[in-house]
Amino acid sequence: MTTDIGKFKKDSPMSGTLRMERMPHIWCPGCGIGSEVNAFAEAVKRSGIDPKKLVVVSGIGCTGRVAGYVDFDSIHTTHGRAIPVATGVKLANPELTVVVFSGEGDLAGIGGNHLIHAARRNMELVVICNNNFTYGMTGGQVTPTTPSTAIASTTPYGNYEYPFSLPFLADAAGATYVARWTSMDARNVTQSIEEALVHKGFSFIEIISPCTTLYLRRNRLGDGVDALQHYQENTVLKHGCDTRETAIDYQGKIVIGKFVEKIKPTYLEAVDKCCVKLVGDDYQLYGKTIPEREAEEKAEKERIAARKAAMQAEEVGANE
Repeated sequence: MTTDIGKFKKDSPMSGTLRMERMPHIWCPGCGIGSEVNAFAEAVKRSGIDPKKLVVVSGIGCTGRVAGYVDFDSIHTTHGRAIPVATGVKLANPELTVVVFSGEGDLAGIGGNHLIHAARRNMELVVICNNNFTYGMTGGQVTPTTPSTAIASTTPYGNYEYPFSLPFLADAAGATYVARWTSMDARNVTQSIEEALVHKGFSFIEIISPCTTLYLRRNRLGDGVDALQHYQENTVLKHGCDTRETAIDYQGKIVIGKFVEKIKPTYLEAVDKCCVKLVGDDYQLYGKTIPEREAEEKAEKERIAARKAAMQAEEVGANE
């Protein structure tokens, strides 16, 4: 009996959101990135946003390869520069939904300065950070989030540095949506990304994920299943908690949840307000007056609400 792989890929429920012709992917068995990408694709479907107005930007590393597997406009940029490239895309066309999908080494290491200033400006971006505590593609070196005492290729006797708590960092820098989950929490990840896609402002979602090949193996922590078991037994759900409580110790408790969700003017709204004050009410940003843009935003919200209602009705009909 033969299997028509081409037909299988074409008929996949992920066809249209993922580039099925590029499957199978490169990620290692037990790696959490695959489930995160699946959650992202499902969130895009549920959000009702126009896929033709969605752009995915990623940097270098294992997670940086995400841009090559999604069936949207995407950019695989240089190490640490995903956020400034995404910022440029958003400024060039504010109508786009721009998502950054990369790892903690790329976003908080070499790209850390870009992360805090995009959050400070409340740039309207969705930043999804896969945190596996290691540079998985380049040899397993220490990253800004590697827990103290954990073994890495650059700290073979244990990490002696103090790691970042990324939710605390994002919150302190000014992010208006901050959440953390593990790759085991697929439904929560999907819901959180869906919320972030329609949130106006800088959204930061951290996903704790196992690196089976380097971090788990080097620290003798078993395989991906063992890591997921650890997450299940050691995660503590605390919605809205003070982000200073989100530090992670080596093999310690992991606080998860939606910590921050607030509304304040985005970078473009602040620019617009300043220009209106200086130039007058007839100021046009990107060729449109304020009433025109407000009408378009209202129409888009109504379109998304109608699409989500139709999808929910289809789900109810399928279950009956």
